[in-house]
Amino acid sequence: MVHNAYDSFQLVKGCPAKIESVGVWGCRVLVGCIDGSLRIYAPESLSISSNSNISRREIPSDGGSGIIEAEPYVLERTLVGFCKKAVICMDVLQSRSLLLSLSDAITLHRLPGFEVAVYIGKTKGSSSYAWDDKRGFLCVNKQKKLLIYRYDGSREFAEMKEFAVPDVVKSMAWCGEGLCLGIRREYVILNTVTGAFFEVFPCGRIAPPLVVSLPSGELLLGKDNIGVFVDQNGKLLQEGRICWSEAPVSVAIHLPYAIAQLPRHIEIRSLRAPYPLVQTYPLRDVHLLLSSSNCVVAALENSAYCLLPVPIGAQVVQLAASGNFDEALALCKLLPPEDSTLRASKEDSIHIRYGQYLFDNGSYEEAMQQFLASSLDISAILCLYPSLKLPKNSNDTSSKYMFESSSDMLYEQHLAKTFSNASDEAESGSLSQDEDKCKSSSGKLNHNSLSALIKFLSKRRKRIIGKAAAEDTDEVVAAVVEDASSSVNSWRSSSSVKHSSNTKGGRSAREKATILDTALVQCLLLTGQSSGALELLSGPNYCDVKICEEFMLQRGHYLELIELYKYNERHRDALKLLNHLVAGSDSLPVPPADTQKLGPESIIEYLKPLGGLDPALVLDCSTWILEACPQQTIELFSSTDPPLPPNLVSSYLKQHAPHMQVTYLEHMLALHGNALSSSLQNELVQIYLVKVLDEYAELKGQEKWDERQNSIARQKLLAALEKTSGYNAELLLKRLPPDALYEERAFLLGKMERHQLALTLYAHKLREPELALGYCDLIYNTATSVMSGKNTSSLATSQQRHSGQRAALNIYLTLLQVYLNPQASKKEFDQTIAVLNSSKEPATYKIGSAQKAKGHKSKKVVEIIERIEDNRQSLSSTSTDSAPESGRSDGEESFEASTNVEGMMLDEALNLLSRRWDRINGAEALRLLPSDIKLQLLLPFLEPLLKKSSEARRNLSVIKSLRHSENLQVKDELYKSRQRFVKINGESICSLCNKRIASSVFAVYPNGTTVVHFVCFRDSQTVKVVTTAPSMRTS
Repeated sequence: MVHNAYDSFQLVKGCPAKIESVGVWGCRVLVGCIDGSLRIYAPESLSISSNSNISRREIPSDGGSGIIEAEPYVLERTLVGFCKKAVICMDVLQSRSLLLSLSDAITLHRLPGFEVAVYIGKTKGSSSYAWDDKRGFLCVNKQKKLLIYRYDGSREFAEMKEFAVPDVVKSMAWCGEGLCLGIRREYVILNTVTGAFFEVFPCGRIAPPLVVSLPSGELLLGKDNIGVFVDQNGKLLQEGRICWSEAPVSVAIHLPYAIAQLPRHIEIRSLRAPYPLVQTYPLRDVHLLLSSSNCVVAALENSAYCLLPVPIGAQVVQLAASGNFDEALALCKLLPPEDSTLRASKEDSIHIRYGQYLFDNGSYEEAMQQFLASSLDISAILCLYPSLKLPKNSNDTSSKYMFESSSDMLYEQHLAKTFSNASDEAESGSLSQDEDKCKSSSGKLNHNSLSALIKFLSKRRKRIIGKAAAEDTDEVVAAVVEDASSSVNSWRSSSSVKHSSNTKGGRSAREKATILDTALVQCLLLTGQSSGALELLSGPNYCDVKICEEFMLQRGHYLELIELYKYNERHRDALKLLNHLVAGSDSLPVPPADTQKLGPESIIEYLKPLGGLDPALVLDCSTWILEACPQQTIELFSSTDPPLPPNLVSSYLKQHAPHMQVTYLEHMLALHGNALSSSLQNELVQIYLVKVLDEYAELKGQEKWDERQNSIARQKLLAALEKTSGYNAELLLKRLPPDALYEERAFLLGKMERHQLALTLYAHKLREPELALGYCDLIYNTATSVMSGKNTSSLATSQQRHSGQRAALNIYLTLLQVYLNPQASKKEFDQTIAVLNSSKEPATYKIGSAQKAKGHKSKKVVEIIERIEDNRQSLSSTSTDSAPESGRSDGEESFEASTNVEGMMLDEALNLLSRRWDRINGAEALRLLPSDIKLQLLLPFLEPLLKKSSEARRNLSVIKSLRHSENLQVKDELYKSRQRFVKINGESICSLCNKRIASSVFAVYPNGTTVVHFVCFRDSQTVKVVTTAPSMRTS
């Protein structure tokens, strides 16, 4: 016997006639005898109190109330001749106050008077029946027929159907709308709607068929000593089978147990898989079992016994004491709803004790499942792992909490009246034993136990971390509110202090989270789950830094320690450790647990998010990797989030790593271009210039200087001067030597808009016409792009800007003048450079002071060129702004003809005219050329110019003709419109008021047919402002 589930006592003793059937009616027991009499037994106390009724042989109207209890029962009344024959079976229909019985036929009696309500004569000779109380259906087994009746609450049964069966039915029960029948040696299901039979499976060879209906609607079918579960359709269920010790004669279902009538005893088994044996009663010769609401009645030949269930709470205590925790937990769910609090506390206690039992027996996974189902604090579970280091005061909760609580004691007091002293002693003894086991538990940290603990902590973590985060948020909000209102409501601060002092008595969610995460990290590392530890540490966590740091340093878990430092914002410690790992394991006291080799890139990746948090730290730590990864380190400064201030980085590199400053500035210039600050652009150009000047001084001393040879430093300087604009050109110009670095000087002069000086350098110093032409193209394209983005009115507001743009558009004429007047250009260049080098302030400079000379060109050629230029300027706004009708610039420049002097670069000038004829004012260019130049040399310049001008003139002529034609068409339409007339006669009607026009002033709509009074038209126009105009009708 596992535990005591039922207590028995004798209900009926010494019945004079053989007992054939039994029924339970409230607290009374109805006994049907073989002589057709019905005997009513009642509790002795109830029988004495109703002596007067007994004398009148009547039952009180509330005879069906109450329940059977363990007290003596006496015969209250005997109904002789209740039936003509033996009462084979009976059922008390408690909800309908009826008694259904089978003797010679089916009879229905009313309670409590036992008057015959219905007698079904057609059922004479029946051997059994099956009643469906939910639908009120009755199936009667009569020989090889089944009669179906329905009771509708009136005075009789309505016969529904009749079915023939192949043989006598030995056992039957309702299953939904069908019937499960035990016929011959097989089970079949009869569909009462269609009459179809469905075979289930054969019966056993020893015992007769046995069909038992379960409260869930399923069926228990007997096959010798095995009970098979099937659903309402006869399909086998997978929950298993009940194996009885012998083949049962009958089975009664009394949840949560199945009680079987065996030849030598009564056997009680649980209906919960694996259907274990619960209890046996040595009652022989039992021929009937009846299950009622609160008990099971076992009828013998002349006596009857009652099996009263032991209270669920008492059974739970017994099962827990004997170590059957699963059964105890299953029974806890059957406790009444009004005891929900006690049920929860009892389940919690069983889960804890069950978990300790499983843990002691090495079933760590199952143990943690039980701990997880309980309300046990994690620190109490961690006491099973004494080798884990936890924060101080985390073990204040003693192991007693695991196995003994005030709620358990309260529950035991509640059940003390129903528990036996032996059961109480057994449970308390078990509690003390388990408590001693916990105190003496060694808590061996093997892999299986730690793995089980990891799963437990991971499942608990989400809820605890959520509460801790909410607690942090509440504290922050409370602090903000308290700071905002502390000056006005000082009393709130005192109340908040009291509240905080009260909360300190219990462990906060944040403390629990700290204990959990600290233990979880250690478990993950001890079981080799480094990836899980890294994932935990990289996200929100509450690990105790000191404990975890010591633990990781002792075992060489440096990567995990870096993540711990990082989350807790100890970045300097993390970077120092990371630098040691990059340098090699020799610098570490304990070899790393992870053999992965780290490179400088890991430091760079760590530093990237710190740009906005601690720029100084990023700069300090970047010096460790500048030598190993210079390019990646430079990129780091601009890839941090947010990027480091460039001025700060440049200053730091200038002080600690000067050789890397230029690399950084080059990277920033490539990244941002002219958006880079002017100070950094100037700094970069100054660095390049210093290098170039050093090279110049060295080569000059060795007499190896070549102006045309560009070193790497000089190439970078030229590129920087060309692409950037933030440097100070005048200051740089003063640093250049007077007899070298002409190309650099040209860039700087161009920056200062001294175009003639710059072109003089390209043409006469460097002798590079292509460079001069490229310079002119750059200036011209820049000026045209600026002018295309602005309108003429905005240019007129700034005369100085307008003059500079005109000079830029005439840049090719300036180059032409430099080619044709070399001596004057050189002299002017030398004078200007001397002035710039001697003065601190930039000197004012006038462009175009060449010597005047008059040529003797043919007037006809000049007039043709001027006319061509006038036509071209009328087509282009740019040319119009750059050259007025007279062909002379409005700016300060004046281009005059030159004579054929020594050093004149005539070929270059002609090449310029042939290549850029479309950008040069033709008339002005002809004035600059020498008077004795041959027109044949000007053919590559004049031919395309004249062709384009002629084409433009023809196009303008066509446009003029088209405009004239269009004008004539408009005039024709106007003439036709003026010829329109309207004829008014006596029948003309106003389209608005529908009255005659007569001699009134009228108005005509544009369609020429709609005529209205002028007054009506005026009124309609006034209304049209507010509403839509009325539709007009054409007359």
